[in-house]
Amino acid sequence: MKTIILAGGFGTRLAEYTDLVPKPMVEIGGKPILWHIMNHYASYGYNDFLLALGYKADFIKDYFSNIALRNSDFRLNMSTGECEKLSGPQNDWVVSLIDTGLNSMTGGRIKRLKKHLNGERFMVTYGDGLSNINIDELVSFHKSHGKMVTISAVRPTARFGELVLSETGQVEKFKEKPQVDQGWINGGFMIVEPEFLDLIENDSTVLEKAPLETAAEMGELMSYCHEGFWQCMDSKRDRDYLNELWEKGAPWVS
Repeated sequence: MKTIILAGGFGTRLAEYTDLVPKPMVEIGGKPILWHIMNHYASYGYNDFLLALGYKADFIKDYFSNIALRNSDFRLNMSTGECEKLSGPQNDWVVSLIDTGLNSMTGGRIKRLKKHLNGERFMVTYGDGLSNINIDELVSFHKSHGKMVTISAVRPTARFGELVLSETGQVEKFKEKPQVDQGWINGGFMIVEPEFLDLIENDSTVLEKAPLETAAEMGELMSYCHEGFWQCMDSKRDRDYLNELWEKGAPWVS
């Protein structure tokens, strides 16, 4: 099963980094967040990726074109141009880098990849969200209900500390940045049947609007509730927080 990663947005809320690099290439622990997402899928054996590119697509293409050399020792014969790899990681990823348009919306980017999906079931996630979600359990859940789309429902971490107060105002409990107890949101990590593509009209279609809303109205949208770690990277604060977690032992690493 192929995995689409939406990696073409402008990332304007992270402009201090995305003026220079596309958002999925902002680094966590010295590696692009995109690499962390792909590594998580690959740890479950899903290593065939379709990267839906747009903003600064060449930057991502260059990275993957040179990733073997970036992470390996090699011998270069300057007279012949021959390059011999001496050591380094042995990733078995298959990565298709597809320019899906500079201004395409999320649904439009997926629609543009239709010919690469061979009419088969596929997975989709965003290029800025990390999780320790169990992909095998997610796939099993999707297969069990037989519906068109499964999205992963998550409870984000609260941005501020939570206070539990008594009637007199005494603080009975304080939790620093807890996971919120209510309010499920779409955390990405979706599984999609090919007929869902018919609900996407064109490049201007936003995945999270008409297509998913229509699927819900048809009774074809299911949620896999993930209670574990999930964190998006929408701001410098989020990026700094993820780097702190990496230093402590990243919870998204299987």
